[in-house]
Amino acid sequence: MTSREIRESFLRFFSEKGHAVVKSSPLVPHDDPSLLFTNAGMVQFKGVFLGIESRPYRRAASCQKCMRAGGKHSDLENVGHTARHHTFFEMLGNFSFGDYFKKEAISLAWELLTEWFKLPKERLYATVYEEDDEAERIWKDETGIEHSRIVRLGAKDNFWQMADTGPCGPCSEILIDQGESVGCGSKECAPGCDCDRFLELWNLVFMQYNRDEEGKLTPLPHPSIDTGMGLERITAVLQGKLNNFDTDLFEPIIREISTLSGIKYGASPDTDASIRVIADHVRATTFLLSEGVVPSNEGRGYVLRRIIRRASRHARLLNLHEPCLYKIVIPVIDSMGDLYPEITDERERTQKLLRIEEESFTRTIELGMNILDEVIARIKKQGETVIPGEDVFKLHDTYGFPLDLARDIAMDAGLSIDEEGFQREMEMQRKRARAVWSAEDRTMTSVYSEIVKE
Repeated sequence: MTSREIRESFLRFFSEKGHAVVKSSPLVPHDDPSLLFTNAGMVQFKGVFLGIESRPYRRAASCQKCMRAGGKHSDLENVGHTARHHTFFEMLGNFSFGDYFKKEAISLAWELLTEWFKLPKERLYATVYEEDDEAERIWKDETGIEHSRIVRLGAKDNFWQMADTGPCGPCSEILIDQGESVGCGSKECAPGCDCDRFLELWNLVFMQYNRDEEGKLTPLPHPSIDTGMGLERITAVLQGKLNNFDTDLFEPIIREISTLSGIKYGASPDTDASIRVIADHVRATTFLLSEGVVPSNEGRGYVLRRIIRRASRHARLLNLHEPCLYKIVIPVIDSMGDLYPEITDERERTQKLLRIEEESFTRTIELGMNILDEVIARIKKQGETVIPGEDVFKLHDTYGFPLDLARDIAMDAGLSIDEEGFQREMEMQRKRARAVWSAEDRTMTSVYSEIVKE
């Protein structure tokens, strides 16, 4: 199945089961300033779950665009180095607002995976909260799954809560065994292991309690269901891929990167990682810019700037020293623009802003990058593993070289940074540093404002 067919099949399945198919909400949750980005399908239904908003339906399904970069939920540093981490991703989900509960949620998920998607039942596992006897019984009675493949786990893995207080409840995850060759190789490897052998496909959250300030759990009058399944992950499984980036979701983007760089995907682990970083980050950048987020030094704009700079640095590792990310926006829009028309509508503005940011960053790092490479070579030659904070501060103060970028480069080189030392230097020179950043901010804000006006 293609990713498009998977997305459409999911929504059609739940539509036929009486669910309202709801359009994705924006990545920027305008009515929730406490949240940096929409990071799950349930975000747009938060008011419904809390009982402060009503909708004309009691069951819904959606394919929600999500971001996990910056703040508490961030996968930024892992992107490119693993098979399944992303900044931008799509979350498939079905929801019940006081309508059906555990029995139907489990039955629906099992039917979709085994009858519509034809996943082999013998490779599927279900985890349940260690105290949730009801969920375990439903799995056994309603699906016929072998009891040995129902696994009880603790609250860390199988109990969900929106915050320290409020709606919460146990959850049940559906995993697929990808085989011994994919895992960590340990004889003790089992569901709950952090390796990729037992891969989580779908999380079913049973919101049935309210937790008060004393930690006491009280049953909710109308228990609800919130589920989430990453489109990238289920697509990889259904297409027989062990890496999300090998699916048709990324193929046109990766093909364009290879064309621009002259480097074939699969040529080496290092260049593959850079290609994956660029593919992921350009997707995220395209969607964020289309929603009016612009690069800056704070909040959402700072996260966007970090994403662009990280992609730009990896482009340089592929010998792409001139601005190029703005060109890779095209395959993103070509493959997703009909599903999310806002990225098509904002295409020209997106490319303009991205090129400006690339050019600005190139000027910022050209000298700084060469100096940092020399510092890294010196540290390695000395047999050390930590870059002195003073060296990184000099780069920051002289060239505006960002700490987060230096940290990223150091990690790739197997080193770390003495960040306490860096902060001490920053404190000593805070007035000068603030003046430098303030001047840059005024200049860039002016440029972006003019572009937005065009």
